[in-house]
Amino acid sequence: MPYTINQVKELVREFPDFPSEGILFRDIFPIFREPEAVECLVGHFVEQVRGLGSPIDAVVGLDARGFLFGPLIALRLGVAFVPVRKGGKLPGGVVQAKYQKEYGVDVFEMQADGIQAGQNVVIVDDLLATGGSCRAAEELVGMLGGTVVLNAFVISLEGLEGRKQLKAPVYALIEC
Repeated sequence: MPYTINQVKELVREFPDFPSEGILFRDIFPIFREPEAVECLVGHFVEQVRGLGSPIDAVVGLDARGFLFGPLIALRLGVAFVPVRKGGKLPGGVVQAKYQKEYGVDVFEMQADGIQAGQNVVIVDDLLATGGSCRAAEELVGMLGGTVVLNAFVISLEGLEGRKQLKAPVYALIEC
């Protein structure tokens, strides 16, 4: 039986005090236990991207949960999927961007030939919190001459104001 987008939203679970006290963790993994829910989620994001009215050349997925549905969205759109990974995980020439995490600085990398100058890109990930990791991905795309036309998330935590860190528009299925 096909899922509605509201039924997909209902599959997201909340775990208080995980991974540490005071944090309310939102778990998207139950969606991936239901193939029809995944189909609905991917279809929803594809509709959002097609509604932009701009041609899209690539979908960039952030390590690691952006890898779960980013390739599926790219496949549906008939465009490339380009991973952004933690430092030291990609072979060949890479570009790097540092970003601030709650407990220090981390590095994201993208292969130097992943995006071509002039390409339009959509960045996908599961969660927008402070915006640091997505901002680093925007920087990587920019270093290679691409343009981010949309940052798409399953969940956005509004109180952390991650949207303010990003240059491109933001779409979130669930806003908390």
